[in-house]
Amino acid sequence: MSTLVQCVPNFSEGRNKAVVDAIVDAMKVPGVYLLDREMDADHNRCVITLVGDRESIAEAAIRGVGKAAELIDLNHHQGAHPRVGAADVIPFIPIEGVTIEDCVAIARKVGEEVWKRFQVPVYLYEAAARTPERQNLENIRRGQYEGLREAVAVDPARKPDFGEARLHPTAGATVIGARKALIAYNVFLNTADVEIAKKVAKAVRYSSGGLRYVKGAGFEVRGLAQVSMNLTDFEQTPIARVFEVVKREAARYGVVPLSSEIIGLIPKKALEQAAEWFLQVENFDSSMILENRLAAVTGGKAAVGGLRAGVEPFIEQLAAPTATPGGGSASAAAGAMAAAVGSMVASMSRGKKAYAQYEQQLSQAIARLGQLREDLKTGIDADAESYNQVLAAYKQAKTSPDGDVLVDAALKGATLVPLDVAAHAREVAGVVESLKPITSPAMASDLTVAAALAQAAMQGALSNVEINLASIKDAKFVADVRSKVAGLQG
Repeated sequence: MSTLVQCVPNFSEGRNKAVVDAIVDAMKVPGVYLLDREMDADHNRCVITLVGDRESIAEAAIRGVGKAAELIDLNHHQGAHPRVGAADVIPFIPIEGVTIEDCVAIARKVGEEVWKRFQVPVYLYEAAARTPERQNLENIRRGQYEGLREAVAVDPARKPDFGEARLHPTAGATVIGARKALIAYNVFLNTADVEIAKKVAKAVRYSSGGLRYVKGAGFEVRGLAQVSMNLTDFEQTPIARVFEVVKREAARYGVVPLSSEIIGLIPKKALEQAAEWFLQVENFDSSMILENRLAAVTGGKAAVGGLRAGVEPFIEQLAAPTATPGGGSASAAAGAMAAAVGSMVASMSRGKKAYAQYEQQLSQAIARLGQLREDLKTGIDADAESYNQVLAAYKQAKTSPDGDVLVDAALKGATLVPLDVAAHAREVAGVVESLKPITSPAMASDLTVAAALAQAAMQGALSNVEINLASIKDAKFVADVRSKVAGLQG
């Protein structure tokens, strides 16, 4: 199964091109592709965007840290952006064939290896964090390199996850984690007064009462006040909404946005959302975009093949005489289709005058169905992978004294995946049911299809749960799962 992981390392060098070139060269590992590189002299920071399979991307990141430690001395580093390390932060983002849990495993493997090879201590953040307070990058980076260098020696709470309670003498520490796709978005104001940018950032960021999934700070960049932000979930808090709030808050101080910039790459869907927001296109849907429609009917190929081309490869994989993908993956796919059909119905009604009073409910349904759709799509591969792990455990058990333990652990994993699918499918069914009185009656048949698909997904997933429970020896685990199954069926 192919895997694709994105890695966006941030290095504390944005002025010396030769140093950045050397770091990029060090990360040239077979199977890894450079998508983008950006240098910012004011922040004195560069952002590199890479994609690759899980093994290759991990090695590329490790080599990048090593080269940065060799070439960057934080004792002589100055810039607007906070930092604790030469290789300051390294996030791993799931793209294809991997889950956020897979990226957590990659982050922890890389962190351990970075300490072993280069004696650069590592902190884990976001989904990879081992304690809640370290999920937030700002908590780890408090005091920056100089402050952390002093604090780590006397405060046990600031001890790194990998390494001793001391920073590397020149490279500091590295923060490594796993997260969803993030948008680094900056807005320049038509003033040099950085205090205004700081006030606007305080109003917009979530930690001080602003927008959920927004982190922000104010800086002076290129002689202008800049509101620098990270959007950690653009689907829940769209970039257009962020811009509008910045604009509104700036107006309180008599200034306006002059321009904005995106650091690194941005998902296409985020720009589609912005187009819908600012153009106010009635009943906008991403399928209205020519390239998206072409991709849908050709399966990403240049030739015309109809809608069939997009689903045929998966259907043929199901039909193949192999154990995976099987019924579990098919159940997850059915649930994802149920969420997709429900989202389509809600989107077709949202924006119409007849359903204006349900605008907020429809928007909430679309957002939730979108997340459920992504979770269920992840379940397609996760189910197949969990079955492969069970087979591997049975094989290993033949020669291992801990064979029963290995098999039980693998079976538990293979049980929890379809249990999650069933829970997601049940929630999809609930959202679909809630759409019936607030959407067009002309689309009632579509909701019937969505409900049937969700029900099939739940029943299929629960049947996989049951067949695995029959072989698990851990009675408490079995009892706990059966209780959850009863709750889903109730």
